[in-house]
Formats: sequence, C-alpha cells, structure tokens
Amino acid sequence: MFDLVIRNGTIVDGTGRARFVGDIAVRDGVLEQVGGTVHGRGDREIDATGLVVTPGFVDTHTHFDGQITWDDLLEPSASHGVTTIVAGNCGVGFAPVLPERREQLVQLMEGVEDIPGVAMTEGMTWDWVTFPEYLDALDTRAWSMDVGTQITHGALRVWVMGDRAIGDTTPTADEVDAMAALVAEAVRAGALGFSTSRTFSHRAPDGNFVPGTFATADELWPIAAAASGAGRVVFQLAPLGTTSQDPEEVLKELDWMRRLSLEFGVTVSPVLAQIPTNPGLYREVLDGALAARADGAMVIPQVSAKSQGLLLGLTTSHAFMRRPTFVGLAAAHVGDLDALVAQLRRPEVRAEILAEEDLPLTGELFEGIAAFAQNATSIIFPIDDRVDAEPTADDSVAGIASRRGLSPLEVMYDLMLEQDGRALLMAGINNYANCSLDGVHDMLTHPASVIGLSDAGAHCGLLVDASMPTMLLTHWVRDRTRGPRL
Repeated sequence: MFDLVIRNGTIVDGTGRARFVGDIAVRDGVLEQVGGTVHGRGDREIDATGLVVTPGFVDTHTHFDGQITWDDLLEPSASHGVTTIVAGNCGVGFAPVLPERREQLVQLMEGVEDIPGVAMTEGMTWDWVTFPEYLDALDTRAWSMDVGTQITHGALRVWVMGDRAIGDTTPTADEVDAMAALVAEAVRAGALGFSTSRTFSHRAPDGNFVPGTFATADELWPIAAAASGAGRVVFQLAPLGTTSQDPEEVLKELDWMRRLSLEFGVTVSPVLAQIPTNPGLYREVLDGALAARADGAMVIPQVSAKSQGLLLGLTTSHAFMRRPTFVGLAAAHVGDLDALVAQLRRPEVRAEILAEEDLPLTGELFEGIAAFAQNATSIIFPIDDRVDAEPTADDSVAGIASRRGLSPLEVMYDLMLEQDGRALLMAGINNYANCSLDGVHDMLTHPASVIGLSDAGAHCGLLVDASMPTMLLTHWVRDRTRGPRL
C-alpha cells in the first residue's frame, strides 16, 4: 500500500532523457517507483492521463535568509514550482550575529540584494546568535518547500572583525582561524557550504564594498579547508570580473577556483552571466570549468535561464527620478500615484522634465539607475499583458522612438504613464547581447553549467527573476521562435 499513486502521467524526470508515460508511487514521503505500472494501491490516487508530471525545481541561488524566519509559503518561488531552495548566497546572511550587529547585516543585505531593511528588521525573529542556533530556529518552522542554507562571509567577518570587516582589511591569523572554526561548526550543524562575494557591484548602502570582497588566499584557503574537513560542501561566490571589461580577471578567478576545488575537494559554484562589454567571455569560463573538471576539480558555474536586468517605472526606479521637477512632484504626492500621474501628464510638466538635467548624485542607493536608463534605451523594452521574453531591437524604446519620430526619452516618459502610471519597462543588461537569448541557450546546454541564479527573495524593487522555472518551461520548452528550444 502506498500513500500516493500517480497513474498514466507523462513523466519528465529532470535527468534530460526523453519523456515517458508511467506511474509514480510515494510512501512515507519517499519515491518508491517512477515509471512502469504500479501494482499496489494508494491511499490517494491521481489519474494524470494527458498531463505532465515532473519533480519540483531546486533553486540553488536565493536570498530568503530573512524571509524564511517569518514566511511559510516563500513566495514567489512557491508559485513557480520550486520545492527546494538554498539561501545564504553571495556572502550575505544573518548568522552568526551579535545583537548589536544585526542592523549592520541588514544593511549589507539591503545594499547587495535590494531587500527593504525595515521588512527584515521587523520581520525576522532574531532568536539566534550562532549559526547552529539559526538552524535550530529554522527547525521550528515549516514551509511549502525544503530549505537549506550556507554560512556567509559577510556575517563571519562582522562577527570576528567587527568594524574592521568592511573594506580592504586583512584579518589577523587569529581572526582567520576564528572564521575557519565557525565555518566548521556551521557545516557540522548542517550548513550546505560557505559563500562569499568578490564583485565590485556588491556594495553596502553607504557605498562600501561588502566584507570579503578583497579576501586573499590566506583567508579563503583556511576557510575552505575547515569546511571540507567538516563535511561535503559547496563554496559559492560572486567572482571578481563578472561585470568587468577585463576578461583576465574572471579567468584568473577560475584558476584559483580550480586549485581550491582540487586541494580541498569542495564544489565551487560561481555565478556567471553574459556581460554586454564582453559577450563571449562566458564561453571561455564554461570551457575552462569543463577543462578543470577533466583535471578532477568541480567548478560548476550557476547560469540563468533569462536575461538579467531591471524593471523600470514610476513604481520603481526610472530615467527621470533625478530631474528636479519630478523630485518635487514625487515629494508632494507621496503615496498618491494617481495624483502624481495627473501632474506628469500635463504637457508643460512633461516638457519641463524632459528639458532638465539630473540633480547631482548624493550617494543614495540605486540613484545611478537614472543615468543608466537615459543611456540604455536600445535595451529597454515596454512590458504589456503579453510578456515577450525575447523582444527584438525594434521593440526597444529606441526602436519605437525611431518609428514615431520622437526622442527615446520622450517615448520612455509616455510609456511610463500608461496603465495609470503602473506600466513597467524591462532593461535587458546581462544575457541579452544583440537582443537575443542565444547566449543563454548556449549556457543552459553547456555541460559545465547548472541552472540557478534566480535571486528569489531579493531585488524587490528592481527585478523578479524567481519566475525562472516558469520561463524555463514556457519560453525555452514551448514557445521560443527566435532560436532553438530545450
């Protein structure tokens, strides 16, 4: 007798082999049979004739570190077929933490991952100090999916080094030993691994680089040794050079990742994307990772199934948010979008904003998006009810402007006011060279890569890539017309 039997489903098992029709049996939460005919009965039986049956998605790259302490559903991932998530990525997390350092870790997460600090401060239970206590606190909860997490470099450095954790500060030998001991303790308690960030694009709200950005082998090697000595682990990172025009940086990073994996037996999991300044670099990294595997190293880059960019609009960031007239109107109509839109629709206001120069930068988080949006109209696309995952250059703001005989900024201004000011535009920055996802197809099908990098739970005001599993099935398996499907 089984708890559940699913009969006559078209099974896509996630291994890459062809789909097949068969039954599935589950007992005590464990798959007892996949395929063939299940001869026993189930307490519950489902006729899946004509339906596809798949395992849930494992999302290896999320930032639910705080949300898992208060949210049982873990939306939006739960609505996109995810059944397992891994948190504690990119070197930012919340354990270990001293009470007086909580706000510092919140600020790091807010700066790197665009999660509102007030939501984390008020939402988290903070019923832990050490990493094992963090896992114990998580053990008291139940979610719609399985949860795993990693110990993060930022939290480690802040715990051990205090105010010296930030910036290009070298820890003492005793401090390195202390971090290594904490990592070993975390892995023995159940941490899946250790994560760090070395990319210059990850910064705290005050503009400082996150802890660990400049860490050398003298710091990273003992941490990896301690982690591997305590269990089988992943060493996850956002590597140096991921947003750089200098390909030598990311290739040098690949070399030490290979050596780290060979020496300590850890699986190294760097994030990887196609960058606009060097759109072919990703292939060198993937080929290098594959060559490293032939040597016995496990370097497995995480790649995305979609373009990576920003959502722009009045309800988030946009090209005009530093224009004096807009700043004044936004301040006068806080919380009243309809009133703001009514003012922005006035022809004289439109003309004034379009003619103005931006206010000087003040160091405010993400204010540089305005200048980016003004100069990136060839890769910014309006979003309507029919979301096009792979729009062409003609669909861009610049393309529309050319057809209408207007400036790109005029078009962008008008598009933002559609849907009563709730319209959004998508900027395709990474993974969208030549307005095409061909590079993504190459990354997804490369034998060295693994799908990840949804950043679910993060970037609340800039992007929502937690929908990646749905896009994988809809665009890549079913709908794509501008190139090969999966």
